[in-house]
Amino acid sequence: MISVESVDKQFAGRQVLNACSFTVPDGKITALLGANGAGKTTCLRIMTGLLRADAGRVLLGGVDVARQPMVARRQLGVVGDREGLYERLTVAEYLSLFARIQGLAGVDLKRALQAVREELELDDLWLRRTRGFSQGERMKVSLARALVHRPQHLILDEPTRGLDVLAARLLRRTLLRLRAQGTTILFSSHVMSEVSELSDRVLVMAGGRIVGGGSPDELIQKSGCDNLEDSFVALAYGAATDRRTQEEPA
Repeated sequence: MISVESVDKQFAGRQVLNACSFTVPDGKITALLGANGAGKTTCLRIMTGLLRADAGRVLLGGVDVARQPMVARRQLGVVGDREGLYERLTVAEYLSLFARIQGLAGVDLKRALQAVREELELDDLWLRRTRGFSQGERMKVSLARALVHRPQHLILDEPTRGLDVLAARLLRRTLLRLRAQGTTILFSSHVMSEVSELSDRVLVMAGGRIVGGGSPDELIQKSGCDNLEDSFVALAYGAATDRRTQEEPA
């Protein structure tokens, strides 16, 4: 399980996260939704150890990300808002490097590389340098890097952005397969059809905190709306409007 507990974060005096708290249950797919500026990416970066919270903590499988970063990273795979590819390396070299960083060697290394090669259909890319790859090809390699050590927890920041139909379908199939294998998955997205198809649970963020949560059907019911997109708008933008009203001087 992933647990975010009362996390605060400020940048230049601006409160980006405000006592943000939520959990991501084991073996489920959870979507994190929010308007631009709601704090999603900042929250994900704190969860993955790229930023430090000003207050609060994040636990991955009971491990404090800030206090035991290396232990936490062993059980975490990340696809961030930037691919981070090394363009002079072939796909095989790149994935081998990251697998070794995660402690894989010998037979275990070979098996891990072959498994992710087959799972993400990387044969055509395997011996190519990543320079000049399309957005879909870059995303496939980034996902392979996140999965090569078979982490228990997977975090993805808008993973289908810029993908063509086939690449997006492959990603969705992969996430559903990982869920069936017990992987805990959190992803952010602006694509409501994707969220409806994949998510067991949806979290809505506004003003740096969670303002709603539940299954897609539960959110629709709670909001009294007809679909998930309208429910998201009611929760996210309604919360922002309420907050601005409270902050205005009488």
